[in-house]
Amino acid sequence: MMLGRLTQLRGRPAIRLRPHYFHTSRVCWDKVLRTFKLADIGEGITECEVIRWSVQPSAAIQSFDPLCEVQSDKASVEITSPFDGVVKELLAKEGEVVKVGGGLCVIEVDSSEHPSSEDAHSASPPPHQEQEVSKPIDTQDSEPTASAPEAVPQKPRKAHPLDPNAPQETKVTASNAENVLATPSVRHFAREKQVDLAKLAPGSGKGGRVEKKDVETYLAGPKEQIAVGSTTPVSSVQDITVELGRTRYGMWKAMVKSLEIPHFGYSTSLDLTSLHELVPVLNKHIPLHYLPVSSRPSHPPTISPSSFYAQPTPPDVPPSAQLTKLTYLPILLKTLSKAMLEWPIFRSSLTPTSTSCSSSKPTLTLRPHADINIALSTPTGLYTPTLQRVDTHHVYALASQLKHLSHLGRQVPTGLTMAEMPKRGGTLTVSNIGGIGDGEGASPVLVPGGGVAIVAIGRAKWVWDVNRGDGKGERRLKVNVSWSADHRVVEGAELVAFVETWRSWVEHPQRLIGEGV
Repeated sequence: MMLGRLTQLRGRPAIRLRPHYFHTSRVCWDKVLRTFKLADIGEGITECEVIRWSVQPSAAIQSFDPLCEVQSDKASVEITSPFDGVVKELLAKEGEVVKVGGGLCVIEVDSSEHPSSEDAHSASPPPHQEQEVSKPIDTQDSEPTASAPEAVPQKPRKAHPLDPNAPQETKVTASNAENVLATPSVRHFAREKQVDLAKLAPGSGKGGRVEKKDVETYLAGPKEQIAVGSTTPVSSVQDITVELGRTRYGMWKAMVKSLEIPHFGYSTSLDLTSLHELVPVLNKHIPLHYLPVSSRPSHPPTISPSSFYAQPTPPDVPPSAQLTKLTYLPILLKTLSKAMLEWPIFRSSLTPTSTSCSSSKPTLTLRPHADINIALSTPTGLYTPTLQRVDTHHVYALASQLKHLSHLGRQVPTGLTMAEMPKRGGTLTVSNIGGIGDGEGASPVLVPGGGVAIVAIGRAKWVWDVNRGDGKGERRLKVNVSWSADHRVVEGAELVAFVETWRSWVEHPQRLIGEGV
């Protein structure tokens, strides 16, 4: 009826419209979105840094195509796609750290091949309903619906080990390989050579760890193979290229940048004799909540101060931060913070500038408190966690923090997080080399972001000081300290005067009583 009315316009000849045919059909949307998560690529690995993406959004990929390259604490690993589909979104940027189990990207896949699960959701709206359309005036027989093409049998593809719908045999094989004790670099090398690590376990390394030489021996053939589990060292007749790990490569880049800083060095010694006499007194009066449970009194005191009014409960101290005695280091840090309060320049750091403002004059950011970095050598590399607001903590709290940092650093991978290593760091760095060697001095290197100065503290020694005792000499406990400062902002005279201020606190620890410590 509507078409009939449209053909007869006012006073004009009739216009015959060509009939149009609308075919109705039901469209089936069978796409789902899957979030691909970072799997465990090695024992103890909790996070990885995304180094490079091999794909971009809207790119079509197939199983085993490279997705990205990630860097763990020890090696870089190439992550491949477990699905056939289209990349819809990258959930992590290059340079971003992703936790194990965190999402890497979103891939649109065929729901027929990958049934929906908890991490999949519909990629498209539900199917459209059939549309009822009126036929034109001149009706014609509808064209016959084209018959559906016959299904062409596809060659079964190899399932990806990370595909949640992979056959059980594939998962078992992958699980066995993942349970083998080996570093990520060895896993990557074995994967490139198509060697199953499960066949090499236990390896020749410590605790049965499979080493790279075990893989090479396996590839060499039966003529050169030896017992993999044997602890007999294998002599290498060829040079071995070892890739720098993530932490050591970070140290590489930091040391290269340190060449941009002009260093000013200064070395001297501090007298710890008075401090040595004070430490036993402090050890006898360690607060109870810092002591291990075994060292605390088994029975409450007969007369308690809380009998009149309950005192506030002291903060909980984890076992890794409990202590039974003090060392010189927390007291040296406390006295150093006192000197930093007197010298504002050593509480300052270079203000970060953007590339767009690179031509502007550099500035310093002055902080109200003393933030000190601690150089910490760990099994996975060198770290510099930060003790913040050192001037507001007493020596027991500082000793507890140092013990806890040492505990975190000994874990593999390291247990240090951004809470212990904030982005802006401290304004001074302390390296306690006396606990390792018996050297007389050092030349510490200041890296960008490490503050304006760094000090290396040696081992304390008893020496005979001929300048004491009215010329007769005295036996004194002394420690050598070696300083390096950023000569762009710190004058040599300022560094020397600052160290002398520190000396006045170290050699006269009774001053701390006047400050209420």
